[in-house]
Amino acid sequence: MLREFISVFDMFKIGVGPSSSHTLGPWRAALAFLQHLQEKQCYPEAVYVHLYGSLAKTGKGHGTDLAAVMGLMGEDPVTCDTESLSVKMQQVKQRKQLPLGGHIDVAFDPDTNIRFHRQESLPFHPNGMIFEAYVGDQLALNETYYSVGGGFIVKEGEQTGYVQTSHADIPYPIDTAADLLYWCQTTGNSISELVIENELAIRDEASIRKGLMQIWEVMCQCVYRGCHRNGELPGGLHVKRRAAELNRRLLKGYVDQDYSDWIGRIRDTAIAFHEILDWVCCFALAVNEENAAFGRVVTAPTNGAAGVIPAVLHYLTVFRKHDQPEDIQRFLLTASVIGGIFKKGATISAAMGGCQAEIGVSAAMAAAALTEALGGTQRQCLMAAEIAMEHHLGLTCDPVGGLVQIPCIERNTMGAVKAITAAQLALQSNPDLAKVSLDAVVKTMWQTALDMNEKYKETAEGGLAVHIPLGLSEC
Repeated sequence: MLREFISVFDMFKIGVGPSSSHTLGPWRAALAFLQHLQEKQCYPEAVYVHLYGSLAKTGKGHGTDLAAVMGLMGEDPVTCDTESLSVKMQQVKQRKQLPLGGHIDVAFDPDTNIRFHRQESLPFHPNGMIFEAYVGDQLALNETYYSVGGGFIVKEGEQTGYVQTSHADIPYPIDTAADLLYWCQTTGNSISELVIENELAIRDEASIRKGLMQIWEVMCQCVYRGCHRNGELPGGLHVKRRAAELNRRLLKGYVDQDYSDWIGRIRDTAIAFHEILDWVCCFALAVNEENAAFGRVVTAPTNGAAGVIPAVLHYLTVFRKHDQPEDIQRFLLTASVIGGIFKKGATISAAMGGCQAEIGVSAAMAAAALTEALGGTQRQCLMAAEIAMEHHLGLTCDPVGGLVQIPCIERNTMGAVKAITAAQLALQSNPDLAKVSLDAVVKTMWQTALDMNEKYKETAEGGLAVHIPLGLSEC
């Protein structure tokens, strides 16, 4: 029987920053529209993009306009040259033409062909967009898409709740934490063992393990780049990168040769608690500074929260010495199913649920994964996830200037530290005595999201976004 299935490769997607909802999602929607044009053999003379709700309010700060253009050009967010994106966007602006699919020039001026409908929202989700293709004055084709968090997109008329997934005949259907625990108790499998059995329904084991290590490699390179790049982040907030300077101070000016040399040096020199804490923060800062600079990151489960899981996974591999491929794969598999439970039972979109849906979910994922990697039981893993989310409930999304910088970058450091703390608490606790279940926290998070004022949901209309006098023009 075919069932909805959120794969580990749905939860962890390689893409471009700064936002999975506002950058990667619209990029993937533009690619989907481009594919539809090709299937219909439609050759437009002009294309328009209409952005609504949260996408319109903070879209420029999140690079939504750039993402839409890159998608329409046929650029792949997994493999594109991230260093050339701004140059390609500038060429489109100067020529007022867009190479649709990379081949056919169509009339396109980003200033007029991308329209920000800031006072309107589409009915299904705050992150709505419409693509239109014109031949002459006639509308030849239009499609409506929603970016529902974590780089997931839903096409109008094809949505099922708030989950866009593949379908597979999986042996262990999991929608809730209770489902996950039931199958673990029934089979005797660990959480990661259960997840890989489900993954085997759609791909072979060698492909699964290779794909997981590719995700880890992208995370490692992102951390490394972020710890070695200086300068100011784009967008007008004049935020200075901090990870590289922190890296230099912690290593006392040591110049490494490559990632392996760098990690070896860190492992040899960081012994005290405060030193390890500094490095966890540095790892998280590095990823989200790269994310803010339109670098290549892995949604985990979103771009805005992309630093938590790499930071905690580096804590596991560097300081706890669990650095074998099977350790890394077990971590990612466990984290993914926890993210799927939140996506099915609540949301991973800040436009729907505030930052609790991003940093909170990423911390819960990391906490459960770290707990299993350190030898915790299945119930201790679920307890760790519950603890991590419980202490993120109500966290608002209030990006200053509509950019994924303040307070987003620092929030990743806090999420990583909370995840490690939650794992330690769970490992030293008896889950039989817990008063709160993970499913209760998922339900509470969703109810909190529904009750939360819209201005605290990635609109830049509340919280820090309106109380930091930076003198920015509208983003």
